[in-house]
Amino acid sequence: MAATRSPVDAPGLSDRDPALSVVIPCLNEADCLPRLLRDLEPLRRQGHEVIVVDGGSTDASPELASRGADRVLRTSPGRAHQMNAGAALARGSSLWFLHADSRVEESVCTAVCAALGQGRPWGRCAVRLSGEGLLLALTASLMNLRSCVTGIATGDQGIFVTRSAFDAVGGFPEMPLMEDVEISRRLKGRVGRPACVRAALVTSSRRWEQRGVLRTILLMWSLRLAYWLGADPARLAKRYR
Repeated sequence: MAATRSPVDAPGLSDRDPALSVVIPCLNEADCLPRLLRDLEPLRRQGHEVIVVDGGSTDASPELASRGADRVLRTSPGRAHQMNAGAALARGSSLWFLHADSRVEESVCTAVCAALGQGRPWGRCAVRLSGEGLLLALTASLMNLRSCVTGIATGDQGIFVTRSAFDAVGGFPEMPLMEDVEISRRLKGRVGRPACVRAALVTSSRRWEQRGVLRTILLMWSLRLAYWLGADPARLAKRYR
């Protein structure tokens, strides 16, 4: 399905193109999305834009998005496809991809804009999991350390990238899983290692809490290993879901 514009389009944009376009893929996130959009209001007041790309939600996500985003698109489902659709419409010279269940303090927005302003072509934020407990805190710390050491970022970490670098690697590969790992690999090879922003965005710990922290960690490690060994992303997606 081709992307279509929402009836409520660009209420907060000025005639000047924004420097940063925030792209949020969404699917049935009515409980989380309004909080993230409120977090991004300071960016919108500064003239940047927020785009929500809905992949066929059956809840109130599209309606809620229209109240707090500049543009709302509806596409077929698939996170990579949704993010590419949002990027295609974005007017910013840089793109910031956020999951709908993230929370973003103003300091994170400032740090991302600063990294881009310093000429860094791409990067990621540190992440903090929303739940309490030592194991979740340790998990987030290891995620941050791993991405700095390897130069590979995940979608939970809010990947940001200049338009030129994004276009140079062909955007997100439209695969059912590991699109974040693959675009990181391509960006690392094409334009260099990421900027590792220390300011931490908060991502929902529901995945770890529902499946169990250790079980989720082991699952993700095994999926990434299988991917690096050449496994079919479609088969990995079935294991993940």
